[in-house]
Parts: sequence; structure tokens; C-alpha cells
Amino acid sequence: MSLQGKTLFVTGASRGIGLAIALRAARDGANVAIAAKTAEPHPKLPGTIYTAAEEIEAAGGKALPLIVDVRDEANVLAAVEKTVAAFGGIDICVNNASAISLTGTLATDMKRYDLMHQINTRGTFLVSKACIPHLKRAANPHVLMLSPPLDMAPKWFAPHVAYTMAKFGMSMCVLGMAEEFRADGVAFNALWPRTGVATAAIRFALAGDEGMKQCRTVDIMADAAHAIFEKSARDFTGNFLIDDTFLYGEGVRDFDPYKVDPTARLMPDFFVPSDIAPPPGVVIG
Repeated sequence: MSLQGKTLFVTGASRGIGLAIALRAARDGANVAIAAKTAEPHPKLPGTIYTAAEEIEAAGGKALPLIVDVRDEANVLAAVEKTVAAFGGIDICVNNASAISLTGTLATDMKRYDLMHQINTRGTFLVSKACIPHLKRAANPHVLMLSPPLDMAPKWFAPHVAYTMAKFGMSMCVLGMAEEFRADGVAFNALWPRTGVATAAIRFALAGDEGMKQCRTVDIMADAAHAIFEKSARDFTGNFLIDDTFLYGEGVRDFDPYKVDPTARLMPDFFVPSDIAPPPGVVIG
């Protein structure tokens, strides 16, 4: 199945995983609404909604760059309506926009707490809510959250409870909405990486250039997302997927091409449940 002619509304699509998912769809000839805040170049972070649009068009898709703050209800609703006006509808919604602060309780100021919850949990709820009326009219509608399985192990909460709550809020949207809209045929799924993914967040906020070598490229998440969108929305919903485990089930056997540095050991990501083992031959840590 191809995504040719399908319309994606992707938050945080100016760079990183969001842009990679958009580019993978663009290679099929999809339309992409780039819903992100970066309109002017950032001194450290690459990409704006306009450079992303150029890449999407070059890859074979059609792009609509939109300045969107997912915390702003009127802004989100207007962006969704502009997308529908430009492309005739919405087939896929990708909730990728996220904020992170890996701080303990006493070190987390409430401004940062509010930012994470407003972008991650509330933003995901709002963007999904805005897109659902249009998704109901689509032939094979999907909503994808870039969020983890709901593993309630204390080890995921203790080091950064505020961030974990905000990310798990995205996953709770999957849990509830998948059932709420099952009869409408709108699929809601979550996708999460087993390892660190080579993005600006890893380089500047977490692990630096050396850490990047222990990551996989954004392509693994883009390929996994594409495979999800190819599924029947009525039959494939409510799933919490780890990228390589899911792709292994789809027939992928060689994961080495996704490594940034073929010689480096892979950095494990947060929130991967211990009972979801990596595919055969994949070594983590």
C-alpha cells in the first residue's frame, strides 16, 4: 500500500523524527502539513517549517508549512482547517511534538512542568481532537503518538516523574481513544524507539556527539510509522509498539543499516519494558 495522495498532519515536523516520518510519506507522493513552531532558524537546532517543506517537495510530496503551537487551541484548529482547505481532508495525524526535562521533583520548576504537560499530554489530546472529525471521513485513518508503552515500573518514574507523567499522558490518549473511536474505524497507536535516536535533542540535551554514535538514525522510526499507516485502521489499533520489534514482525531482519556508527554499542532508550526483547541479533547497551 502506498500513501500517495494521503494527507498527513504532523506536529513537530520541522526536524528530527517528525520530519523523517513526513519525508518517508512524501516519497510515496503524500501531502504533509508541517505543524511546528520553528519559522526562523534556531542557533543550535537545524530546520524550520520552510526548509522542511522544501525537503518534502524534493522528496516527491506536497507540503504546507504551518506555524503551530500545540498549546494554543485556536492556533491548532486554524491549522487543521487550513490543511483540509489545501488538501481536501486529513488521513493521518502524527503527534510528535514533545518537550523534555529529565529532572527530579525538587529540580523541576513548575514552568517546565507546565510546558511538558501542555505540549506532550494536552497538545496530543488537542491535536487529536481537532483532527478526528476529518479522520472519520478518511478511507483508512490513523493517529500515531510518539510515546511509550504504559509500563508502570517505578524505575521509569523515580528519576524524572514530571517528564514520565507527561509522556505517559500521550500514551493514555492512545489507550482511551483507540477504544472510544474503534467503531468509527479510526486507529490510534503508539510508537517508541528501543534505542536512542540521532536527533538534536540527543546531541544538545542528553548525550552530545559521542552519544549520537550510540544511536540509530531517524529512518527506523520513519519506516515503522510508514508500516503502521499501511495497516487496516479497523484491524490495527490500540497498540504500543517498539520500533525494531514491530519491524521484525513486518519482515525486517537486518537492523545494522539503522546504526549511526556500525561499530558502536546501542544506547537503550527510556520506557522500554523488559518483557519486550530485542529482535534476534540485536544487542543493546
